[in-house]
Amino acid sequence: MIERFVKHATFVVERTYAASPERVYQAWADPLAKAKWFSKPDIFDFQVGGREYSSGGPPEGQIFTFDASYQELVPEQRIVYTYTLDSDGIRISVSITTVELIKVEGGTKLIFTEQGSFFDGHDTPEVREHGTSVMLDALGKVLVGEV
Repeated sequence: MIERFVKHATFVVERTYAASPERVYQAWADPLAKAKWFSKPDIFDFQVGGREYSSGGPPEGQIFTFDASYQELVPEQRIVYTYTLDSDGIRISVSITTVELIKVEGGTKLIFTEQGSFFDGHDTPEVREHGTSVMLDALGKVLVGEV
């Protein structure tokens, strides 16, 4: 019998970008811009109640399926979404994510807060937090034109 358990966790990752809140928000709201730093979506409906869905992975590697629903959008200020993440068809987590965009001198402070339920040891909050850090670093490179 497979041991079933849930690990609950909250983590926060902060970044400051030399770009306006409008530009940072657009990097999330535009599917072509977002595909430069996040997985290319199969479905992208950036509105409250809208869905973002992508499935894929490296050749001969794990297939990850991201299935999100937007809960609140305040242009240039806040993005809130819930999402599930599956690995090779196995549900590994369910999360609520809040992205806050705060205008600061010379740019935008982004505060990414994720509250998650991680299932049966298939993923951990520490691994997810690391992946989020890498993802937000990639967003930063896009914002300064390196990608």
